[in-house]
Amino acid sequence: MSLLLEADPCEESVNSYLWAQNGYCFAAMHDKSIVGVCIANPIKGEDVVEIFNVSVTPSLQAQGIGTKLLSYSLEQLASNGVTRVELGTGSFGYQLTYYQRLGFRVDAIIKDHFLDNYSEPIFEYGVQHKDMLRLAIEL
Repeated sequence: MSLLLEADPCEESVNSYLWAQNGYCFAAMHDKSIVGVCIANPIKGEDVVEIFNVSVTPSLQAQGIGTKLLSYSLEQLASNGVTRVELGTGSFGYQLTYYQRLGFRVDAIIKDHFLDNYSEPIFEYGVQHKDMLRLAIEL
């Protein structure tokens, strides 16, 4: 749970997608320990999934683990018949460029998502996250 909370600070939110039926969980391992995780669940039939969480142990970030994990996850999803992957992220910050480097594109904006759905404000670079960008990639 602590690793998942690195990417999504709301335990209630994490629990809402962690135990979904027919979901996918991919893990990155190092020295027999899980150091990265990617959780995805079907949202519009079996061929469209949403990635709800991608997280890497903080001390191992910026070493390519997350990129390899997400690339592997996308390959595995495609091999399971998934044709589209969606996700939500903040409207700025390193997560946005991380996903864009892998081919995700902005699909929609959800105004005030982080204000309406999180009890504690989320700040990055001294700026509060308010709106969510919905990103998508066709596989």
